[in-house]
Amino acid sequence: MERFYQAECDPGQMSPLTLAFVGDCVFELFVRERLVCLANRPARDLHTLAVNQVCCRAQAEASRRLIPLFTDEEAEVFRRGRNTHVTHIPKNSTSADYHAATALETLFGYLYLKGELSRLRRFFLLMCEEGGCLLAGGTEEKEKSPGN
Repeated sequence: MERFYQAECDPGQMSPLTLAFVGDCVFELFVRERLVCLANRPARDLHTLAVNQVCCRAQAEASRRLIPLFTDEEAEVFRRGRNTHVTHIPKNSTSADYHAATALETLFGYLYLKGELSRLRRFFLLMCEEGGCLLAGGTEEKEKSPGN
């Protein structure tokens, strides 16, 4: 899999919030693709399921499980994302969860722009295997890895 728009850029020179801007979209695309491939449901149901998986709390929980797997470079990008100054934290989120979610999005944006899509896919699949991808009713869907 290749990046969609393949302009030359150096994600190492981008601000954490710029990387998070891209990473938010990348993460949501993973979630949406997974949901539509698991079940043909009405768009309203798919939206509700996606919102539950891309919220700050869910991303923060997922990031805590992934931290031990990060390379030094990934840990540094994650740290930069977590420590970046944000001007607004949604009222339904804690500061810690919001910063952890921003850090995860920063890492996803960084890896996507570097073209490390297999690494992104691995992280996302691990998040799902660890119980982070729940479907309606609180049940975990058994799924196959892409390509299996």
